[in-house]
Amino acid sequence: MAMVIYLGSDHAGYPLKEKIKKILDKKRYDIKDLGTDKADVSVDYPDYAAKVAKSVAKNKATLGILICGTGIGVCIAANKVKGARAALAYNALSAELAREHNNANILCVGARTMDHRTALNIVKTWLSSSFTNEARHTRRIREISKLEK
Repeated sequence: MAMVIYLGSDHAGYPLKEKIKKILDKKRYDIKDLGTDKADVSVDYPDYAAKVAKSVAKNKATLGILICGTGIGVCIAANKVKGARAALAYNALSAELAREHNNANILCVGARTMDHRTALNIVKTWLSSSFTNEARHTRRIREISKLEK
């Protein structure tokens, strides 16, 4: 069975989200697009960040990708949901370490802060990385989870 990936964006992130969907589809991921479905209608990014974060937190074997103008807004909003570990990645190394060290289950990228080619490379790198399970990283993830209580 293919890995489920929830996608969400605001209007600024919509065109990049559509490009990401094509890559995920080629790699045979099970894509759940939670919106928005237009670039020309202004929407509020917290609504879409919440949808993705709640879905990922509820379904532990899934991942999420969020896109807004900078990636910052969706990252802040997603991290308000218990169980979400959203990381803003700005290059391939930050994406790789978000998975390996922080076990990020949601990737956030900015559609207006980087070219789409860079963003697509970030997505590919994040998806090909995995949590190291090293004791120091596992301990830190537990400490982060304690903050949610």
